Amino acid sequence: MASSEQEQRDRVVAAGGRFSHAWRALRHRNFRLFFSGQSISVIGTWMTRVATLWLVYRLTGSALLLGWVGFVGQIPTFLLAPFAGVWVDRLNRRNVLLWTQALAAVQSLMLAGLTLSKQITVWEILVLSAFQGLINAFDMPGRQAFMVQMVEDRQDLSNAIALNSSMVNMARLVGPSLAGLVIGAFGEGYCFLIDGLSYLAVIASLALMRIKPLPARSGAAASMLAQMKEGWAYVSGFAPVRTILLLFALVSLMGMPYIVLMPIFAAQVLHGGPHTLGILMGASGVGALISALSLAVRKTVLGLGRMIPIAAGTFGAGLVLFGLSRVIWLSMLMMLLTGFGMMQGMAASNTIIQTVVPEDRRGRVMSYYTMAFVGMAPFGSLLAGFLAHKLGAPHTVITGSVVILGAIWFATRLPSIRREIRPIYQAMGILPPSLEPVVENAAG
Repeated sequence: MASSEQEQRDRVVAAGGRFSHAWRALRHRNFRLFFSGQSISVIGTWMTRVATLWLVYRLTGSALLLGWVGFVGQIPTFLLAPFAGVWVDRLNRRNVLLWTQALAAVQSLMLAGLTLSKQITVWEILVLSAFQGLINAFDMPGRQAFMVQMVEDRQDLSNAIALNSSMVNMARLVGPSLAGLVIGAFGEGYCFLIDGLSYLAVIASLALMRIKPLPARSGAAASMLAQMKEGWAYVSGFAPVRTILLLFALVSLMGMPYIVLMPIFAAQVLHGGPHTLGILMGASGVGALISALSLAVRKTVLGLGRMIPIAAGTFGAGLVLFGLSRVIWLSMLMMLLTGFGMMQGMAASNTIIQTVVPEDRRGRVMSYYTMAFVGMAPFGSLLAGFLAHKLGAPHTVITGSVVILGAIWFATRLPSIRREIRPIYQAMGILPPSLEPVVENAAG
């Protein structure tokens, strides 16, 4: 480690005392730049998410169309993520992110122009949502794979993921609440405008980074199809990654689509308006933020495996109870629980996968991660919109009980997951090689 990096570590430790490990990833200059730029941009992103849902509901009053907007905004990620993963492994990852952020800014500014000029229709929202989904297909695996380049010390990677999750969920707390205020005072168009301008911060942070080039990747000359097959063979053949992605594909299909139904809960179930929508989304953000901060203070990746089924079960239970609630305070409490479980599972699984995956397959593996977490959501959104149209939003959200069954299944797979991860952790020095019996539980 360079002396300047060591001096930075010493300053962080001296400033933070016994909890300094909770933000140790910030000693890396590139990650500090990313963290500061994203802190601004993600607030705008959450404002746009809430404003888009409210705008569609205001224009149509249709639960089915809310589901369609979620579908078209995420189906490109499902279809294109494997191809995007190959490109992320081939190309300069920072340049990929610079392009995706610039295009996302254009998309938000187009939404702003159409909405502020009162020319927006639901069809234009669908087209621009699909455009954002196309951008996300490259942005999400690119951002996940780029994390390891911003944090040069692999031991700080789990902390960087936790801090990034904390930042995202602080924005998730601020963004929806701010969106509710802006929509109530000025309309949805100004949320889109703020989001479009906020991308300038992350673009600037990426441009200022000093990134060391990665070593030449093996198989770079292979065809795209061959590289896709190699990535799929790794994901499908390695039980820890396969089992994690299967669980969260189920979570994404049956649990995550609750977000698209939030305007119905705010307006019809709880008899509120955009402020109520902001409060519900903000409560979920508080739970997710608490979860991310609890992960940030962890010193090791050990033990995260057993947190995954607990988190998924918590998420499913929160959804069921939220669907049964008819009062705002209980709904807020269940949204807090739901946000906590969702983030605990996402961050724990992300950390484990990023820790064990080989560098030359990182982009492709993270593209399948993106497919599981985001790519299944469009089908879930469509299903949620259809069920809400037929059965009502509360009964639809209660189907999240399926997630609890998934958590139970994952728990039965933990022993085999631990056996396969243990040698990798030992090779990386995370576990000592001599503690075979002891680490059976620690590895997960």
